[in-house]
Amino acid sequence: MPNIKSAKKRVKVIAAKTMYNRAANSQLKTQIKKANAAIESGASNKAEAVRTAIKKIDQAAARGIIHKNNAAHKKAALDKKLHAGV
Repeated sequence: MPNIKSAKKRVKVIAAKTMYNRAANSQLKTQIKKANAAIESGASNKAEAVRTAIKKIDQAAARGIIHKNNAAHKKAALDKKLHAGV
């Protein structure tokens, strides 16, 4: 446990950021899973599900939760799956 005041504050700040990042990452994974499920089931709203997932991926990359190259990889994979049956 830190003794210096600024180090104590950093512990609190890092804990808050970690909670936010975990929640955002969980939401991102959920949206990607929903998009994959919609594509695999052939649902009529699969394009909308992919669009929502891509938006979440872009937001996560903009906030630094995932790397921009990782975001591009995830978006390309979703787009490839969506257009595979076309």
